[in-house]
Amino acid sequence: MSLCILSAGEAATLVATLFTLSWTHSVEKVEWQETWRVTQEGLQIIEARVKGSGAGMEPPPDARFEDGWWVYVPPLEPRPELHLAASGATGSSWQLCANGECSELGSEAGKPVVLKPCP
Repeated sequence: MSLCILSAGEAATLVATLFTLSWTHSVEKVEWQETWRVTQEGLQIIEARVKGSGAGMEPPPDARFEDGWWVYVPPLEPRPELHLAASGATGSSWQLCANGECSELGSEAGKPVVLKPCP
């Protein structure tokens, strides 16, 4: 499986079945991470981690505290694609990590970055 990344009118393919998205919350300035799997059914969230709470980002009651992170599994069905806002005004971009390498996405204002399984 591969992940297709559509950004600023360009497309890239990342050969990976697992990837992690991370970002810093624009109001609370707290780090957030999500691990996703690329499947035939779509993008399936495996786990979410947040360093704190507030401004609509409270961990659910079943979250467990591990090494400074609230860790939980969101009860979401696979998504056909993810749209990552790219306002350029939040002070940080999205970081996508897979296969031991990371890249920045959506650091400049523009259309959302779209992640989806490649056909």
